[in-house]
Amino acid sequence: MKISYNWLKQFISTDKSPNELSQILTDIGLEVEGVEEIQSIPGGLAGLVIGEVKTCEQHPNADRLRVTTVDVGEASLLHIVCGAPNVAVGQKVVVATVGTTVYPLEGEPFKINKSKIRGEVSEGMICAEDEIGLGRSHEGILVLPAEAPIGQFARDFFGVKDDYCFEIGLTPNRADAASHLGVARDIAASLRQGITLPDISSFNAGIGHSVPVTVANHDACRRYSSLSIHGVKVADSPEWLQEKLKAIGLRPINNIVDVTNYVLHEIGQPLHAFDEDKITGKHIVVRNAEEGESFVTLDDVRRQLSTEDLMICDEEKPLCIAGVFGGLNSGVTDTTVNVFLESAYFNAVSIRKSSKRHGLKTDASFRFERGTDPDITVYALKRAALLIQEVAGGKIASDISDIYPDPVKPFIFEVNTAHVRRLIGKDIADKDIIAIIKALQIQVTEEETGVLKVEVPPYKVDVTREVDIIEEVLRIYGYNNIEMKQQIKASLNTAPKPDKEVIQNLVADTLIANGFIEILSNSLTKLAYADQEDTAVKILNPLSSDLDVMRQNLLFSMLEAIAYNQKRKHADLKLFEFGKTYHVIDGLYVEEQQLSLSMTGAQQTPQWNQNSKPVSFYHLKAAVDALVKRLNIRDLQIEDVDGSHFSYGLQYLKGQKTLVKFGAIASKALKKADVNGTVYYAVFNWELLLKAIRKNKITYKEVAKFPAVRRDLSLLIDKQVAFETLQRIAERTERKLLKSVNVFDVYVGDKLPAGKKSYALSFELQDEEKTLTDKQIDSVIQKLILNFEKEVGAEIRKG
Repeated sequence: MKISYNWLKQFISTDKSPNELSQILTDIGLEVEGVEEIQSIPGGLAGLVIGEVKTCEQHPNADRLRVTTVDVGEASLLHIVCGAPNVAVGQKVVVATVGTTVYPLEGEPFKINKSKIRGEVSEGMICAEDEIGLGRSHEGILVLPAEAPIGQFARDFFGVKDDYCFEIGLTPNRADAASHLGVARDIAASLRQGITLPDISSFNAGIGHSVPVTVANHDACRRYSSLSIHGVKVADSPEWLQEKLKAIGLRPINNIVDVTNYVLHEIGQPLHAFDEDKITGKHIVVRNAEEGESFVTLDDVRRQLSTEDLMICDEEKPLCIAGVFGGLNSGVTDTTVNVFLESAYFNAVSIRKSSKRHGLKTDASFRFERGTDPDITVYALKRAALLIQEVAGGKIASDISDIYPDPVKPFIFEVNTAHVRRLIGKDIADKDIIAIIKALQIQVTEEETGVLKVEVPPYKVDVTREVDIIEEVLRIYGYNNIEMKQQIKASLNTAPKPDKEVIQNLVADTLIANGFIEILSNSLTKLAYADQEDTAVKILNPLSSDLDVMRQNLLFSMLEAIAYNQKRKHADLKLFEFGKTYHVIDGLYVEEQQLSLSMTGAQQTPQWNQNSKPVSFYHLKAAVDALVKRLNIRDLQIEDVDGSHFSYGLQYLKGQKTLVKFGAIASKALKKADVNGTVYYAVFNWELLLKAIRKNKITYKEVAKFPAVRRDLSLLIDKQVAFETLQRIAERTERKLLKSVNVFDVYVGDKLPAGKKSYALSFELQDEEKTLTDKQIDSVIQKLILNFEKEVGAEIRKG
């Protein structure tokens, strides 16, 4: 949200600089994300002064140039060569002195230097209005009135005022601050001063009757105020109004529409102006759309309406989607003469649903769907009507029609000042608490010892309970004014073991040390990514169709991150994420923590002395195994992966539960997320992982004094036999002397019997107490051969 510094100062009297106000706003909860200087005239006329032409003679070396002397209030006159045909003695002119940067309407800015022009010294420039951004005329220099004071800065003479625009990161609960008035209220509360509202005392209602209004749905339209203005002339807005809108990033349209936008951003009340002559039957009906009804909006798009859409209609057709978007054929145009002006208070839920349903986000819907002020509709009408009369002429042709059958009541409840002190952690006196509450324009209707009865105006939609008042008091009192105590009372640590935060940091550090990058993705995703639609946790008011459910897996969050990077030429990725998944099982919501890893692209950037190779399944397996080993998790069973998202892979089981699944992602899933290439992916059950961790005890073992011996075997085995099966057989066969088993060659081909493969295994044997003899070594190898033959039908290959 953008807020103008100069506009704010129309509500509050303050000499605070933009930077000081920026700090105040951030301290009271309206975080300023940036401050931008706004110049109504490029360059702000800096360095330009008012001067008087004292002499003007023909240039000796150029027919079209004049040599002048100009008094700019300095000790000596400036010699300036001027090419304008209208320059003459006695004129008051605008002079750009040496060192000034001039910003013309067309072309690049340029700096004025002392120079010689055809042999004559020139110490500045007498300016035309288009050369300094004051107008488009270039017929000659700008000649000022005779009373223009010599030596005065041009920016002061023309009343140029720089502005500053605050970019405020408005949180969804602060609907009351979605305007200059709302922000000014908070600043005034912080500075303990009042605010000045725009004067509407000159408003005089017309004699005639307003267009009659019928409200068919009072739940969706709680209040509807309106009036008529006749005889307007639609044209461009005056400069002051255009500058105000441009300062906050709005594009001026015409004087009528600009006034409605101005009032919206000034006091937070959306308005809508209709061409009254286009209202069939001169009757407004506020009703819900009919089944199958369609409507063409201002953007020339025909939209199918829902019976839940609240519409502003005449006797024949819809004119506007209430609080969201106007119609193509009912708004103000260049030919409009009579205006029907609407100022309403709509149900926030109704507007939010319509805005979401049609994918329309406007300044009006932004405010209506968060909650506007039901008590300001009539004031806004009067303010807008007076402004329209000022900038577009016409007269107020009717009295104000105000349909408000069930007024919105203020929030009334009690506040205990002892609770305020306890939650804030500061001994704030009752009188100071009351002063802050009143400064926020919240009435204190009763004051008993330590208990206040408060009446909160309806526009403060987020202040409905005692704890909300405490938050208001704290932010105005100042978070920075709450001291950190020297001593902090602490209790014994009863955190579960192992500490999951410590383990998470350990795992993250391990992965980062191995080249992985952590990502953090949105828990909201699209229903198309759900594993099972009937167990999906659906969002009641989704932000969009792409964010309508809570995710059931981390896979597609990871794939979207990969796709995003691939489209930006970052294809070699090693990513990991800690995140939660969500399901509805037997009517209960289930939330699970998971850890996911992914690898895709090349192992490393190609170099002059080595080619780049793609990552493989075994690179991912190495990363998974490294984590399992680092956390000292043992006794895992290995199976082929199950799950529709994998084309192949493995899963490690701890007991009957799956600890981790990993493998290559199926092409169907890759296509859903628009990912190219092959992606290897692993997902850990984080809760099971925490339970499976064994405490690591670091011990030192003396380096063995006796040598190790290696023996190799070549085995012909069935294709379905995994290396892990052979490894387990070997470890059971010889527990004392066998130190490691490794596969160093695999062969599958037409030279082997069908369904067979060849594994070459190496075995490292060592006795830590004495040197192994050939007899011991041969005995171990024979037992290994016997068990391989017995348990997996292996054949020993020789030669």
